[in-house]
Amino acid sequence: MEKQKKVIVIAGPTASGKTGCAVELAKGIGGEIVSADSMQIYKYMDIGSAKPTPEERAQAVHYLVDEIDPFRSFSVAEYRRLAGQYIDRILQSGKIPIVAGGTGLYINSIVSDMDFSVTPPDWERRKELYHLAEEKGGGALHALLEELDPEAAQRIHPNNIKRMVRAVEAAEKGEKVLSFDHAAPGTGEYECMMFGLTRERQVLYSRIDRRVDDMIGQGLVQEVRSLMDRGLRADHVSMRGIGYKEIIAYLEGQYDLEEAIRLVKRNTRRYAKRQMTWFRRYKEMIWYDLTGDSLKAVSDMMERAAAFTGH
Repeated sequence: MEKQKKVIVIAGPTASGKTGCAVELAKGIGGEIVSADSMQIYKYMDIGSAKPTPEERAQAVHYLVDEIDPFRSFSVAEYRRLAGQYIDRILQSGKIPIVAGGTGLYINSIVSDMDFSVTPPDWERRKELYHLAEEKGGGALHALLEELDPEAAQRIHPNNIKRMVRAVEAAEKGEKVLSFDHAAPGTGEYECMMFGLTRERQVLYSRIDRRVDDMIGQGLVQEVRSLMDRGLRADHVSMRGIGYKEIIAYLEGQYDLEEAIRLVKRNTRRYAKRQMTWFRRYKEMIWYDLTGDSLKAVSDMMERAAAFTGH
């Protein structure tokens, strides 16, 4: 059996300090960073996605930052393919791949086996299913899913129309819905050591609020305006990210700037909470609370990573 490729993973909620830790770790163990962030991957979207600073990028090589045109939709399957190519390149150069970011599905695509096979959709049937949900509510769609695939119905919330529609489509074709459940890390192509970063909730929320204020100060409104001048709108996947969709709504006159900032902060805090729920499901994750001594945490990560990779 072919030996698994060793990869370090750094995950955690937004504003927890992933980029800084990844850069220090890369410098300490001879690593290069593959971003696992669904917004930083897009070109021209620098402020709202909190991309690594030019200084951070000068200290460690970063891949999958600034690579995809924001007019393009970008899938988890594409992420897995590109990330895999970069991981191979890093390993071939004798360095250590460090996958760092907060997008749960991107992390999952690296640490677990995921089925990316996709049958072309039946658009007519999809329209009928959305119509059913619109006319009779999510409960009716959920009841249909329960008949077809009780296991999927148990996993998917009745309010999540999009996932229910996909699950019904899959079940009607005799397939299993694409599952994003967590397999044990190391079951796929890579052997992963996973580090999870966290902070006390109020400290994290304060960091999020400060970060949003900094983004506004750095010119987030102007960045969104220039993206809109390029022709990007709220219905582009890239513009649905937190920080972008709220500023678009402000620029379109739906509310004032103060309300837009309040919503960005609130939505980011909610997102951070969802990220923590997702990452806590990985039993193999080694957690570090960076509220106190973050230098000590990085030093410990370095020791563990060096022992794991043999570097």
